[in-house]
Amino acid sequence: MASVSPFENSLPNSQPSGTKIPNKESLLQTQPLLTVANQLTLSRLVLTVFFVAIISSGPWKWMGLQHMTWSLILFVIATSTDALDGYLARRWQQVSALGRILDPFVDKIIICGGFICLIPEPDSGLAAWMVTLIIARELLITVVRSFLEQHGADFSASWSGKIKMILQSVTVGYILFYLGPREYFTTFDDHTAKVVRDLLIWATLISTFYSGWIYVRRGLSLFQQAD
Repeated sequence: MASVSPFENSLPNSQPSGTKIPNKESLLQTQPLLTVANQLTLSRLVLTVFFVAIISSGPWKWMGLQHMTWSLILFVIATSTDALDGYLARRWQQVSALGRILDPFVDKIIICGGFICLIPEPDSGLAAWMVTLIIARELLITVVRSFLEQHGADFSASWSGKIKMILQSVTVGYILFYLGPREYFTTFDDHTAKVVRDLLIWATLISTFYSGWIYVRRGLSLFQQAD
């Protein structure tokens, strides 16, 4: 009798006897390569390249706007497509293997790239160790997820991970706002704006550590089942 991997037991199986339902792998393989959702994800990757290039290009103005303001505009557009491509993929049943790889990859590029480029800015409030913690968490979870899903385990994103992503996006966006277009808004005094910046940074670090621990605990549980 063939043995069943403990990883495979972590997948739900409510399929009735005698009913043939396509599994997730076959559904992913039947999707075209460049779906609308994947095209949006690729456009986000292109926007990310321009975003990183502009944010690290030094102080300049174009059409009366600072480079940080243009960076913020690109960042908002790029992160907005993140929710849209996921919604369209589910709505139009266009979930694909490429999308499952590309979407989280682009997310990590724009978030980690944004944090890295903001470190040299004197008023960003970021320290190298903070960004190192964020990147280390992303790399660790990516490796664990890749290994477990190769063995049939369900290691999809949890609510803690989604909240972490939202906080990271809001924090990068706010720091860009703090360094750029904030000067156009007289209602933001320096002290209040700095306090909000620091609170967001620490909330992001806490959520990054907590969500990372949740994922690691899930991964260890699945590893123990395999022993």
